[in-house]
Amino acid sequence: MSFSRLYAVAAFIFLSSSLQSIAQENEVPDRSEGDGQYERLVLRGGFIIDGTGAPAYGPADVVIENDRISEIRVVGTPGRPINPDRRPAPGDREIDVTGKYILPGFIDIHSHIHSVNSGQGVSPEYIFKLQLGHGITTIRSLGSGGDDRIVGLKKRSAKNEITAPRIVAFPVFSGIDSVGDARKRVREIKANGGDGIKFFGAPKEILWAALEEAEKIGLETTMHHAQPDVTHANVLDTSARGLDSMEHWYGLPEALFEDRLIQDYPSDYIYTDEMDRFGEAGKLWKQAAKPGSDKWNEVMQTLLDRDFALNPTFTIYVASRDLMRMSRAIWHDEYTMPVLWDFYRPSPVAHGSYWFYWTTKHEVEWNHNYKLWMQFINEYKNKGGKVGVGSDTGFIYSLYGFGYIQEFELLQEAGFHPLEVIRSATLINAEELKMEDQIGSIQVGKKADLAIVDENPLHNFKVLYGTGAIKLNEETGLVERVGGVRWTIKDGIVYDAFQLRADVRKMVRDAKIAAGMNPDKPLAIANTPHSE
Repeated sequence: MSFSRLYAVAAFIFLSSSLQSIAQENEVPDRSEGDGQYERLVLRGGFIIDGTGAPAYGPADVVIENDRISEIRVVGTPGRPINPDRRPAPGDREIDVTGKYILPGFIDIHSHIHSVNSGQGVSPEYIFKLQLGHGITTIRSLGSGGDDRIVGLKKRSAKNEITAPRIVAFPVFSGIDSVGDARKRVREIKANGGDGIKFFGAPKEILWAALEEAEKIGLETTMHHAQPDVTHANVLDTSARGLDSMEHWYGLPEALFEDRLIQDYPSDYIYTDEMDRFGEAGKLWKQAAKPGSDKWNEVMQTLLDRDFALNPTFTIYVASRDLMRMSRAIWHDEYTMPVLWDFYRPSPVAHGSYWFYWTTKHEVEWNHNYKLWMQFINEYKNKGGKVGVGSDTGFIYSLYGFGYIQEFELLQEAGFHPLEVIRSATLINAEELKMEDQIGSIQVGKKADLAIVDENPLHNFKVLYGTGAIKLNEETGLVERVGGVRWTIKDGIVYDAFQLRADVRKMVRDAKIAAGMNPDKPLAIANTPHSE
């Protein structure tokens, strides 16, 4: 797959042009997983992390009626017998969650629903099962093909016709050449059932008209500030024109420049050379104003005053600072489809596959980049700014579901308390989607979207990975793998997350066998073996 055009145009084309003819009813099979809804479902004896930032409490019983939480009742104190008089009445189904942790369903604010016709070559069913298998009950899909496709999947998920998270649809604004067409495209997205718009950049007059039109008709907006357009529209410019949030970090360090207007590109830099693009991106934050400087504080306060949301997606660039770690992550062998692995592998012509000679110096630069970037994000959160949790998985060795949980670990590395991470992943993301009255916290009256895990995720986010975490069993003396989300509940429907992940492992194994591969052999990174 060649990316010979700007990513802003290419991403839209490769995700949409070949998908227009696909019938939605055939792309994702009808739902056969999940039990319920129930007139009365009772979860008994769990510890609750409610998503608001409050500490865990319990043991508590949670009552769900159809798709809503109807009652939450503390039934005792830890380590003491539960008082049966405190317990709610029995339900049609009861699940013993004694000692387990109940969290709000996670929200991925930056997701893509790739297809078998995209560069990744994977099915939405594969993606959705990995997401639900990691407790993700809502995704904001940025792009993912034409309007009809993404809105069609959104409607099917809303009716629970398919095994999938709830989908919030943000089609792409791209390839527009006039102010009139810009306004027309925005109205078209609204008419087609979109919830918002993802921008990459455009000439100023076109971008300003589109943002104005979106605000006028009530469409939320976010943007990946692509380098070809960031010189005339960094995050200060776009947020002043009504942009609601930004993805990644492009456009933010440029707003922090003090001694330059344009990134220090080498004279032989070519944006569509992926090695150039990502290699130089790792040097960008050190060109910005220093932490704590007047410029740093001025930009931060301006964005805070505008109630602007930052969605860093740290996870999608982790391979840039440690390629070996990400390319050999333990989940790849069992959970990464062979066709997706081929997309990840080094290639000078595939997006995000810039490993054809990645050096130690690249990783040193990117590690420094992360330190400054993380400092800004953490300070922004500390001053009351909205920081969302998104993954952008399906690129750069980052796998659906797993990459999202990795974002939790990276936010903790940035300085977030684990409760702040969970709050960003649930309530703050819900606020970004203007859905906080429905989802984002465990509260009576809200949607029954929950993730239940055996271990305490506040102590160790690794227990949320589908592969679990390594832990010594004090009774047996054996080192075991523990954790992994046990149940995911969406709209009151109970999904066995263990089974969803087993389904994915079978998909991967069958695909390897069909391709003539040894399913038990580790995936090869290079196209040819190393010769000594």
